[in-house]
Amino acid sequence: MLSGKICGFVVNVVVCILFLTAGCTQTTNLALKFTPEDSTTYKVTMESQRSIEWMGPLPEKPSSFTGGRTGNNIETTFTQQILSTDDKGNASAEITINSLKFLREIRDKVTLDFDSSREKDANSPLGKLIGQSYTIEITPDGQVSRLIDAGDARAAVLGKSSANQTAIHLLSEDIVKLRHTIPALPPVEMDKLQAGDNWRNTNNFSFGMMGSKSYERIYTLQEIKGIGNHQTAVVRMEAYPSVEAAKDMQGTNPLSNMYDNIETYTGTLRLDLSDGKVAEYSEKLQTEWVIADPNPKAGEVPSALKMKATRLYSIEKID
Repeated sequence: MLSGKICGFVVNVVVCILFLTAGCTQTTNLALKFTPEDSTTYKVTMESQRSIEWMGPLPEKPSSFTGGRTGNNIETTFTQQILSTDDKGNASAEITINSLKFLREIRDKVTLDFDSSREKDANSPLGKLIGQSYTIEITPDGQVSRLIDAGDARAAVLGKSSANQTAIHLLSEDIVKLRHTIPALPPVEMDKLQAGDNWRNTNNFSFGMMGSKSYERIYTLQEIKGIGNHQTAVVRMEAYPSVEAAKDMQGTNPLSNMYDNIETYTGTLRLDLSDGKVAEYSEKLQTEWVIADPNPKAGEVPSALKMKATRLYSIEKID
């Protein structure tokens, strides 16, 4: 009996040595996990900005030119409670809005500034969103497959004012999906990933007179760090304009050969593998165009326009 135990011990030691010699590759499944009645609070920030600036000599500036910054900045804190799950791992979740900040600018002029933490904003139509709930269906790969119900929340903010219409817009299916989708997660069939593995998807943006662009986002699992059962996966994202989309843009945009374009589009995901929840995710696109007069007067600085656009999405687990 003793010799048998010793033999087993020796076998285990040999196996361990073989693993150490060959190297041990750690694999993981990057997916959301849902447990009925579980509750988590998140903060989401969404920003969409664009600006235009005259860079040429002031005497050459057209009298009709109006520059400045235009866009929205939205910060929402909400509690997500899992109501139920199905056999595919999808979850029905109730989202309750806890706080909201909304800032809109048009050509450097603030047209709507709401902050639910300010007493003076309590009677705003946007203030009626606080405490309202809607339900969505979320998949393990971070997609919002559908907006199940937002009827009561929409009814609470009905009205014709700009603030009412903004509140209703924040409850539209497209905006709800943007708010809760985690695009950095891999497809469900990629269930055994190791450091260095990557996957990709595309994202499209419209830039007004500068046309539209499609970007290929490439996600790479950088590392899995932590101790014991509490581990975190770190994913980095880099994105590049789609080659085919760039060809289409050049064919449809008459300005495409007149400007220089500089852009960066990056992101980072931290996924808590112990509970299958996003600790934080952010992605930011910054792009800039400069259009210069192709035939400037001799000895003069050429007239030019600089246009910028920013798109930001971030989500952070706060409780």
